[in-house]
Amino acid sequence: MSLTVPLVLTLLRIALIPVLVVLFYLPYHWAKLACMVVFVAAAVTDWLDGLIARRTGQSTRFGAFLDPVADKLMVATALVLLLQQHPKVVFALACAIIIGREIAISALREWMAELGEKGRVRVSALGKLKTIFQMTAISLLLYRDDIANLPVSLVGEMLLYLAAALTLWSMWVYLHSAWPVMADSGRPDEQPDDRMEP
Repeated sequence: MSLTVPLVLTLLRIALIPVLVVLFYLPYHWAKLACMVVFVAAAVTDWLDGLIARRTGQSTRFGAFLDPVADKLMVATALVLLLQQHPKVVFALACAIIIGREIAISALREWMAELGEKGRVRVSALGKLKTIFQMTAISLLLYRDDIANLPVSLVGEMLLYLAAALTLWSMWVYLHSAWPVMADSGRPDEQPDDRMEP
């Protein structure tokens, strides 16, 4: 396996996950800013490795598999950490929706790819919009401190709820697009009639 630049960036994003966890629990004021910087850096590398792979032709099958995994691991880790600071039912539901959707859609994409129908569940504009709200929300929640009169944590929380709503919407869009294939695959296989005619 050759280490291309996009693959190195993806591996770096995975390596930043334990760094985020450690920083989150450090009892220093600057740790909040450091958490946000680490998460934003991971988000930037997620965009950058895809751009480099497309423009330089360094795409690999392993990289295509690992890239979304790294992204989902970082987001899930950040949400689990933040849930400790916001132990509320509505916040827990938003986190469960976002993490659950990522698992469900990843499984759906893998299954559709096996059926040769991967094009039905390509990343949509709605999915990209959801990601923007999600990443912004998590970044603000990791920082937490107010900026002037801006309640950063509250804004981040509201954006996370909006991201959760967009998550449900985008999941419905993906499932609706894939439903014809899912319904057809759910039918029992036709068995040949082996009965002897009289």
